[in-house]
Amino acid sequence: MGLSVTKSEFTPEEFEQFAAKVRMDLTAFSRLLERPGFGEGESSIGAEVEFYIVNSDLCVHPINTDIAARVQDPQLTVELNQFNLEYNLSPQAFKGTPFARTEQELLDAIQRINQHAAPLDGELVPIGILPTLRQSDTGPEAMTDEPRYHALSDALIKQRGEPFSIHIGGNDVIDLEADDVTMEGANTSFQLHWRVPAHRFADYFNAVQLVTPIVLALASNSPSLFGHHLWDETRIALFKQCIDSRSPNRRTWRHPPRVYFGNGWARSAWELFAASASLYPPILPMMSEEDPMAVLDRGEVPQLAEMRLHQGTTWPWNRAIYDPAGAGHLRIEIRSMPAGPTAVDMCANGLFVIGAALAVLDDIPHLTAILPFHYTEHNFYRAAKYGIGADIIWPHKDQVQLRDMPLLTVARELLPRAREALKQTEVDEAEIHRLLDIIEGRIETAMTGARWQRHITEHLLQSLSPDEAFRSMLALYMANQKTNTPVHEWALSP
Repeated sequence: MGLSVTKSEFTPEEFEQFAAKVRMDLTAFSRLLERPGFGEGESSIGAEVEFYIVNSDLCVHPINTDIAARVQDPQLTVELNQFNLEYNLSPQAFKGTPFARTEQELLDAIQRINQHAAPLDGELVPIGILPTLRQSDTGPEAMTDEPRYHALSDALIKQRGEPFSIHIGGNDVIDLEADDVTMEGANTSFQLHWRVPAHRFADYFNAVQLVTPIVLALASNSPSLFGHHLWDETRIALFKQCIDSRSPNRRTWRHPPRVYFGNGWARSAWELFAASASLYPPILPMMSEEDPMAVLDRGEVPQLAEMRLHQGTTWPWNRAIYDPAGAGHLRIEIRSMPAGPTAVDMCANGLFVIGAALAVLDDIPHLTAILPFHYTEHNFYRAAKYGIGADIIWPHKDQVQLRDMPLLTVARELLPRAREALKQTEVDEAEIHRLLDIIEGRIETAMTGARWQRHITEHLLQSLSPDEAFRSMLALYMANQKTNTPVHEWALSP
């Protein structure tokens, strides 16, 4: 986020001073973007993976701080809830075998963390939403005792002024209210960072936005919550609603929810940061000493810590990131993909979203001109709800025409183009084929993590109670996950 949060209560003056500093940072950022050569350099990737911690009964185990204290790894961080951890993978140059290196680092990290968790009766599970999670596992006592989480929760609750309301339809329906933000911790994700050229940032960002629904559907791995069969990617609805700080009863204008898909096709990197500042009130007003204008005048790269911190308290599914490291650069943080099922599945998702974006990149002015943005947002929520069974609105590459098509048909057309686009990069062909063959396998078998979970659970429900069926399915999931076999190759009988 750019600044560490050391307290959880703030005065009105602190919020005003922080907002003013964000505006100053935005002015400095505008100048920085005009600096010749800013944000150029080789492409790279990075990733963060969030995990559940379960005990031997396969229920959540609130011991994240105990595990982190034992592991003593700066790349391992505690999350909002005590049963979640996050591992931050090392950046990799986007050449050779970046995802193979990421995959091996992730497998090694899971093994090492599990060795420390085992004596505490704990084990990591990468899965979008844990099937055995109960509503009683959430609540104020579930929150990790850190100032930033208390401050975040207090601010969102104060802005909302009443309980958070969660309504998700599906094969089943769920209606809940929550007095705190800990249901957010039910969502665990694989977040991919992709460094892109600053001078073409908007085109790259729009390309990622366009293909995100297809990648999300193929990556879906969250078909249930609290025993309810819901969306293929239930996280998308849950995360949006469980921290929606907008008051339903306020009569003045309402900013969009802080978890959102976008406000339109992007025209510049600056616009994405400026929209966050203009639309969303600050919630963590921590201040730095930096004078960004003076830093720019010296020819140096400013931290812009307040702008980055504020950006970190809005959660678009694809988020613009400014990083002052080195001479400064811009990244796209691709946030919608769930954790799991396996390390190799997550890496396949990562390479596919980049390949698919590169495939449409040169056509993006045409495609965004003929596809109104709200249709892409519509595609995103269709993909989250129906997964690979979704129909989406898709632009014709060569004609001014929109078509309502099965998502899998679009994926079939896009996959060979993604392969060809990736062959123009410095990534090894063997890496491209290894990972995109996994995506092809999912398309041809119509099998995703969500579909596998649903299929196995429905089979088990014929002879077991719902609690037993979900637990047995999770046991099978974890056994398969440890083999690092792609999910479309998992057996379909318990």
